[in-house]
Amino acid sequence: MADIRGSYDDLFTAVPNALAGFLDAGDVGGSAAVFVDGEPVVDVWGGFADAGRTAVWERDTVTNVWSVTKTMTALSALVLADRGDLDVDAPVARYWPEFAAAGKEKVLVRHLLSHTAGLPDYDGPVQELYDWAAVTARLAALAPQWEPGTAAGYHSLTQGFLVGEVVRRITGRTPGAFFAEEVAGPLGADFRMGLSAEHDHRVALAVPPPGQDEDYIAGAAGQDPTPSTATGIRLRDGNSVSWRRAQIPAASGFGNARSVALVQSAMACAGTVGGVRLLSPAGCARAWEEQYSGEDRILGMPMSWGLGYGRFGTTYGWGGWGGSLVMIDPDARMTVAYVTNQMREPGADQRGLELVMAAYEGLQGLAG
Repeated sequence: MADIRGSYDDLFTAVPNALAGFLDAGDVGGSAAVFVDGEPVVDVWGGFADAGRTAVWERDTVTNVWSVTKTMTALSALVLADRGDLDVDAPVARYWPEFAAAGKEKVLVRHLLSHTAGLPDYDGPVQELYDWAAVTARLAALAPQWEPGTAAGYHSLTQGFLVGEVVRRITGRTPGAFFAEEVAGPLGADFRMGLSAEHDHRVALAVPPPGQDEDYIAGAAGQDPTPSTATGIRLRDGNSVSWRRAQIPAASGFGNARSVALVQSAMACAGTVGGVRLLSPAGCARAWEEQYSGEDRILGMPMSWGLGYGRFGTTYGWGGWGGSLVMIDPDARMTVAYVTNQMREPGADQRGLELVMAAYEGLQGLAG
């Protein structure tokens, strides 16, 4: 069995065993964490940080978690809403006047967070993603593809810029700076949007699924997603220095399972974790109030969307391209996170779900 390092409560042995199973099956590296009541009951890692399997995955190894980043951007917006600085029922144009162009004057902030704004496609050059002013200006000029609020379509790249620009207009800070100063910093969480060069030596670059190479392109997991003219993001883009340095708040967050679980434990624990209060219980509850339920036009499958999170029964959270995932259970005050550099094809990837189920085994032991 693969060598798994870290610590875990004996009741939760199924989680490190699951991670070891992924590595034994050929995965390169990864980390898993489970927090209950804001405290780690699992914090483990294993494997390698590079495709050549020469650099061991260390305690402080970080990797791109892709769309798990959306949960960090959403949390930032929810913090502002809880403080009374952001009204999710307000038109986006209240905070970002230029956004009212092309029939978007009735798009509400909640539409951005729930993928119902009608702006799912980014169709500019990949290089433009690294220029905040250019990409937000492009989005401000777009016309919605449907009447906002009436349908959902996963805003895979655009959501982060849209919500992030609202955060920037309100606070005067980039979303990465706001997150660092108001969320990650107070919690002591090793998660960043916009990674500086000093952290490059800790990064585990993404490894493509078997049979793919660095030209592997992001795609939806659903069988019949709506055809899109959106710019394709390749694995080589995500592995580039430019991607790491940029703030792409829907997809370029870097962290490990411990940091993801720590931050999102605030949502599982009524807004307070480790003695740090990020938002009120009511502010947390707002996150998973259903905004839309039905077929997602981009994902091609049924979805229930909250404010920045996908809803799954009594849990909520989201996953990233290639396999990383965070799941929040407010009833159990539990958060489960899985972060990996080993990508798998979306339709054949059950690793995150397996880890969540393993965590519930331990939770049952706690209850017993």
